[in-house]
Amino acid sequence: MEITFLGTGTSQGIPVIGSTHEVCLSNDKFDKRLRSSILVAWDDYKYVIDCGPDFRQQMLTEKIDNINGILFTHYHADHTAGLDDIRPFSYMNGNVPFFAERTVIDNLKERFEYIFVKENKYLGAPSVVLNEITIKPFQLENLEVIPIEILHGQLKIFGFRFQDFAYITDAKSVENLEKEKLKNLNVLVVNALRIEEHPTHFSLHEALNFIKEINPKRAYITHISHKLGFHAEVSRILPENVFLAYDGLKLKI
Repeated sequence: MEITFLGTGTSQGIPVIGSTHEVCLSNDKFDKRLRSSILVAWDDYKYVIDCGPDFRQQMLTEKIDNINGILFTHYHADHTAGLDDIRPFSYMNGNVPFFAERTVIDNLKERFEYIFVKENKYLGAPSVVLNEITIKPFQLENLEVIPIEILHGQLKIFGFRFQDFAYITDAKSVENLEKEKLKNLNVLVVNALRIEEHPTHFSLHEALNFIKEINPKRAYITHISHKLGFHAEVSRILPENVFLAYDGLKLKI
């Protein structure tokens, strides 16, 4: 299995429009972050987790010319606003499968009504197939996926485990029963927004405590804001098995 980090930034990305913060002005390529998303690839299959406003740019940057479907962690715009840009995939390969829980599906149908109408549909609209998922494990091709329920503030959202790899973003807390699903991981990806505490996201301190509790062999931090600090400086203070993810990073699992 190969994981590609398509984006590792928070909702505004880095640099933030109009910001004069020193991280936003950095010339280090590792300090430039698109909105968070990953590509999970195995055998001949490619699935994207989340489809944010940078989706088109991410597909072009990584030269991805085909996907088998999209999994959604939740409905916030930085994870769904790129939906219209799946059009080339649906033109080439037909309906693009979506995997999301009911509140996400309902939200997408409201915000992107023209995609989901059954009559008099605009010819240029993407074509999709909706697959409603719950907390129960489900199959993607020949692979089992285990949803992990996490709390993004008060909003229940999903992380996902694929074999011994797990991806969690936008977490503020995780119940003990869900933590049990994260045992014996080779790689854990989890969010850390900034140094200071935040009401709906892990701070760096909270993320490191969570990583210590889960105890994966390696951990990568994503969904990063400019307020976390410079990539190079933060990397130097992390534990030996914890790393800052960056756009374009590829992992072999």
